[in-house]
Amino acid sequence: MEPIRTALIGCGKVGSIHAQALAMLAESKFVAACDADPARSQNFATRYGVEPFDSVEQMLARAAPEAVTICTPHPLHEEPCVLAASAGVHILVEKPLASSLAACDRMIAASEKSKVKLGVVSQRRLLEPVQRMKAAIDAGKIGAPILGVFQMFSWRDEAYYRSDPWRGKWSTEGGGVLVNQSAHHLDLLQWFMGPIDEISGYWANLNHPYIEVDDTALAMIRFKSGALGSIVTSISQKPGIYAKIHVHGANGASVGVETDSGATFVAGMTSVAAPPLNDLWTIPGE
Repeated sequence: MEPIRTALIGCGKVGSIHAQALAMLAESKFVAACDADPARSQNFATRYGVEPFDSVEQMLARAAPEAVTICTPHPLHEEPCVLAASAGVHILVEKPLASSLAACDRMIAASEKSKVKLGVVSQRRLLEPVQRMKAAIDAGKIGAPILGVFQMFSWRDEAYYRSDPWRGKWSTEGGGVLVNQSAHHLDLLQWFMGPIDEISGYWANLNHPYIEVDDTALAMIRFKSGALGSIVTSISQKPGIYAKIHVHGANGASVGVETDSGATFVAGMTSVAAPPLNDLWTIPGE
């Protein structure tokens, strides 16, 4: 099988991680990098031996990629996704898919119309403790999942928000702790528990006066299965405590994962200090 011609849109911190993978994988022939800042795309071109572009349309036409990965800020996911789909190119988008439901709908519609694959990065599903939880739930070891709980007590300082000018603003980040820092954990909660039927909650900015968006959010959930759930997520605890997802079952057994100890991982800025672990496991005999 011939390698897939791949390209990258958005040459920032997360883009660097994707570029390393695209250049390394035997299944990928990394051919182009695109960024609104020509200097950044040229830097990627020099590092990875690809062609630089500052226009998505030109990149799609001239480099002819078969798949692209989109690593731009959240509100800038929609346009390159729709352009790529219209060109018949498969798309992988960094989380979250977009910063509005309307944008998500347009991206999905464009990919369905062109019959291309559209995916959103959800790599925390591949963590070994997460895989162990999912296998136990699917095998019925806790009975039906009846209560799912996500708690994150983390920290982001002013330097984090100043590291990229789009952070912390409604117009360019599209949201705060829910949209950005909690996206992977919300994905895991729904992966374990199933689709949501009803949700209500509150959000606030508790101790980050230099940003516009939320740094703390709470929610109560009723899933379509009838199960219940709760969310408490915050980046207002210095220096960060943990992020956990626990699932309790109808037979009384429970399973859980602590994905982060201390502050949650920041791509391009921090390294993983401690591995994820199953911090809760009351299945009899295990």
